[in-house]
Amino acid sequence: MGKNALQTFEIYSVILGAEFGSIISLGIGPIVTASIILQLLNGSGIWKFDLTTPEGKRAFQGTQKFLSLFFILFESSIFVFMGGLAPQEQFRGSTFYFQLQLIMIFQLFLGGLLILFLDEVVSKWGFGSGISLFIAAGVSKSLFLRAFNWLPGPSGLAGITYSSGAVPAFFQSLVNGDVTTALIMISAVLSTLLVFVIAVYAQSMKVEIPLSFGIVRGHGIRWPLSFIYTSNIPVILVAALIANFQLWGRLLQNIGYPLLGAFSSSSNQPISGFVYWLQGPHIIRSVIQQHTLFIGIAPYLQALFYILFFMLGSIIFSIFWVQTAGMDAKSQAKQMISSGLQIPGFRKDERVLERLLSRYIWPLTIMGGITVGFLAAFADLTGALTSGTGLLLTVMIVYRLYEDIARQHMMDMNPMLRKFMGG
Repeated sequence: MGKNALQTFEIYSVILGAEFGSIISLGIGPIVTASIILQLLNGSGIWKFDLTTPEGKRAFQGTQKFLSLFFILFESSIFVFMGGLAPQEQFRGSTFYFQLQLIMIFQLFLGGLLILFLDEVVSKWGFGSGISLFIAAGVSKSLFLRAFNWLPGPSGLAGITYSSGAVPAFFQSLVNGDVTTALIMISAVLSTLLVFVIAVYAQSMKVEIPLSFGIVRGHGIRWPLSFIYTSNIPVILVAALIANFQLWGRLLQNIGYPLLGAFSSSSNQPISGFVYWLQGPHIIRSVIQQHTLFIGIAPYLQALFYILFFMLGSIIFSIFWVQTAGMDAKSQAKQMISSGLQIPGFRKDERVLERLLSRYIWPLTIMGGITVGFLAAFADLTGALTSGTGLLLTVMIVYRLYEDIARQHMMDMNPMLRKFMGG
C-alpha cells in the first residue's frame, strides 16, 4: 500500500468500523449509505415499499442488499481511482499501475462483502445488529488505546514528549509541572465519563403503557417505550452522512474541484466551505490552551451549526426509521393485538390502541431524536478520549445488548447471574 489520504479521516473510520489502509477500509459505509438512500426514497414516496406485509419487507431488505453491493463496488473504485488509497509511488506511470489499482479495488470489494455477510449473520443469529457491534468494537479499541497507551506520543505544550494515553500523560505532565497539558488530559477523561453517565441515564428512561390479556383476566404487562425510541440508528446515519461529505470534499479537492470546501495541505483539516461547518471544534481544549472563554466567535458559531445539523438530521432519520422499521403506531398496535393484548377498560380494537400509541410514539420519536442528536454533537465538542459520537453510540449499543440478553435469557440464567442482570 502506498499513499493513504483517507488516514486523515480517522475520526470517521472509528464510527464506520473501518481501518483505512486495510481490507476493511470501507467499513459499514456502503451498508449505511444504501440504507440512507433507500429510506429517503421510501419516505418521499419515490420508491414506495409496503412494509406492513412480509413481501414488502423482503423486497425492501433485498433492495437494500443490492444497493449495498453497488456501493461497495462504487466506493472501492472511488477510493482507489480518486487517490484516497493508491499503490506505491514507485509504480506510478508503469504499465502495471492500472492492474494494481484493479487488484486493490478487488481487495476492498472482498472486505466490504465480508462486512456485509457478518452483518447478516449477526442480525439473524446473534444479538443486536452487526453494524452496531462493528461500531462498538472500533470505538472500544480506540478508547482503550487513547486512555492507557504508554507509548510516546506528540509533544506537550512545554515541548516534553508524553505518552499517547491520557491517563499516563496526565501523571507525567503533573510530574513535569505542565499544568495546561494535565488539565487537557483530565478534561478528556472527565468528558468521557460525563457522556457515559448521561447516555446511560437517557437510555434507561422509558414510558410504560399498561396492557392486559383479553383471554386471561387479571393478568397484564407493561409495554415499554424508550425515551430514545429509535435508539442509535439516527446518529449512525447522520455520522455516516457527515463522513460522506468530508470524504467527497477531500477527494473532489484532489482532482481540482473543491465544491464542498477546501482542506489544509499541512493538517488535512477543513478550512472553508460546507465541510468546515460539519467539523466539531474542541471548545474545552481551546479554552484551556488560551486560558480564556473568549476564543473568538467562529468556533462557537461552528459548534452551534454542528449541534443544529446533528439535531435536525437525527429528527429526520428518526421519523424515516420509525416508518421503515415497523415502529410506527399502526404496526405496533397490530403486533399487540396479534399477541392478545388490549388496553384495560377499552374494547379490543386496533384503532383504539393505535390512537393511544400515537400520543406517545411520535413525541418520543421527535424528542428522542433531538436528545440523541444533541448528546452526540455535545460529546464531540467536549473533546472526549475517542469520537464523542462513537462513544455515545457504543454506550447505547452495549446498554441495548444488555437489555436484549436480560430479556431473552433471564429465566434460564444461573441465579447469581440473573441477580447481576437485574432479574
